[in-house]
Amino acid sequence: MQEITQSYRRPETPSPEIWDRARARLWIGTALSEDGEHDYATRIMAAAREFEELGEAEDWSVAQQKLALAYRGAGDLGQAQKFIDVARASGVGDTPMQRVRWSTAQAHILLADTATRARGLALLDETTRLAVQCGLSHQLRSIETIRRDMAHAAGTGKGTI
Repeated sequence: MQEITQSYRRPETPSPEIWDRARARLWIGTALSEDGEHDYATRIMAAAREFEELGEAEDWSVAQQKLALAYRGAGDLGQAQKFIDVARASGVGDTPMQRVRWSTAQAHILLADTATRARGLALLDETTRLAVQCGLSHQLRSIETIRRDMAHAAGTGKGTI
């Protein structure tokens, strides 16, 4: 629980209002992406630069991950892969929860392409095991949603994958 509450605390920074605005744009961009407005979301989430300027490495890394998923939704898998690679390479917050988040996002990107779908499924299986082992129920629900969406898309030709 402490890990969760710490991620919502404003950091000690000389410009808290800049951090607040960047964080708000990141949340708005996430909501837009989840609503299917991926192109607009990527423009809104340009706030990632401000996190870097503020020295907020963890928020910057999360923004890279969210940008990756927005690009995946927009169908730009090359950009999606680039942003998830950057998020992973940052090494920030290398906790089981963060590894599950990164791997879930990576698997989601891989599942969007028929050429990498098998790798995506294998990574999703591996990520499920880690989430179960660490008791990360919220992340397990996200993984199950991805699996359900993929099954729906495969069975009907419709869905989000």
